[in-house]
Formats: sequence, structure tokens, C-alpha cells
Amino acid sequence: MTSDDFERLQSLMASRAGFRLSRDRLHLAEHRLGPVARREGFNSVDIMLAALWEKPVASLGWSVIEALLNAETWFRRDRITFDIFADELLPALVKARPGGRVRLWSAGCASGQEPYSLAMTALEAGVSVEIAATDLSQKALEKARSGAYTGFEIQRGLRAHTMLRWFEPRDEAWVARPELRDAVQFSRVNLLDEPVGETRFDVIFCRHVLTDIEPARRAQVIDGLERRLVDDGCLFLGPDETLDGDTLAFRPVHGRKGLFVKSPASLRRAA
Repeated sequence: MTSDDFERLQSLMASRAGFRLSRDRLHLAEHRLGPVARREGFNSVDIMLAALWEKPVASLGWSVIEALLNAETWFRRDRITFDIFADELLPALVKARPGGRVRLWSAGCASGQEPYSLAMTALEAGVSVEIAATDLSQKALEKARSGAYTGFEIQRGLRAHTMLRWFEPRDEAWVARPELRDAVQFSRVNLLDEPVGETRFDVIFCRHVLTDIEPARRAQVIDGLERRLVDDGCLFLGPDETLDGDTLAFRPVHGRKGLFVKSPASLRRAA
């Protein structure tokens, strides 16, 4: 892959999806694009990219983008986040919401481990929950909808009794039980797009996503999250992610790394 190709990839990722492709991921990009080139009938990554630059095709462009997205995830990642959600937020929300029904959004759900972790937490507590899980990658969403994970994936973050309660062995995979899959609705969403529909959420999980967003697009993504969150709702970012200088819409919750609520300025604007 030439430097010019990589610069064009950077521009493609930023313009279509808002994601930043740093130069230290050059070799990773070549590795991930190899299967895409073979699947699309090209003899090499260089030939595929040359064809894309000469005649941009939306479907090929998105296949390239999706292959370069960071899909790293596991069950109950950052366990302290799930402890805060289960022990503090969920009980409070159940009391505050009509009928005790809680709405959650996993934005950037990758292959589904985060929303399924949220579903397990809510169902084990007997909470009526509605979970929307979205991602930009169709391939990741297909895996998430299947609810099928390898032995390595299923044990990464889950204790044995939890694994056996919510998943059943099938062939060489562990598959989420129907009640778990039914609790989550998966769909493809580009966080750069205008929010569709009127649903607002009590808690939004957008963890380890903003880190990879192009700095010039971060405010746009954050604004979309703010509009989809109820006024007394909460936003979870990764424990080490901050919003310093990006927006006045949210303020951090003291002593709860990665947890944010709407700022007074945001609430005044909404009123």
C-alpha cells in the first residue's frame, strides 16, 4: 500500500464515517483489507484500491471502511461500569420510570457483547428493558444478531455460571438463549447521520468509540448522543475517555470514571 493510498483511506474514513485512521495502523490496514480484496475478486489490495479511486463504488467503499473499524470488545468490558449500572443506575431508573421500563442504547456495539451484557444485567434483576444496539459494520451486526460466540469469546468477561445461564453449546459455538436475543434490537447506524425517530434513551453506552473519531467530527457525534438522551439520563464513555473541550452538553459525574450527565447549559437550551 502506497502513502497516497493510505492518505486516501484516511480521507475516506473521515468523510464517510468520521473515524480517524492513524498512520501507525498502516500495516493493520493492509492485513484487514486482504480478505476484502479476495472477496471482491481483486488479486491484491493495491489493485482493489486503484479500482476504488478510479471509480468510487459505494458498496466497495463501505466494505473497505467496515474492515478498518476497531471491533475490539468483550463481555462486561470495564467491569466497574457494569457494577455502577447494576447497583446504582438501574434501581434508580426502575423507580423513576413509568412501569419500571428502561430504555438503553449501545452505540458502537460491534459484535454484540456489550448489549448482551446489559441485557443479562437487566434480566437477572427482573427489570423490563428495551435495548437498541447499533454499529456501522454489517459484518459485526450479523454476528451480533446470531448471538454465537467461540469458546474464547464467551469466556472473555463471563463467569462460568453466567455463561451456562444465558448461552447454550451448539456445534463449536456458544449461542445466546432466545430470551437474551429477544431483549436486544440490532440495526445499522452511522453516528454522523441525523437521529432517526423520536425514541430517547435513559442510558447511552458509547464506549471506546469517540477515541477513534476524527477530532473535527467529535462534536457532531456528541450532539447526536445528547439529543437522544432523556434530560435526566446518563452517558457512559470508556473509563479513560473525556469530553474536555469537545462540548458543553455534558459534565462528568465525580468519582464515576466515564459517566456523564447533561450539563445545566444543555438543559437550558432544551427548555
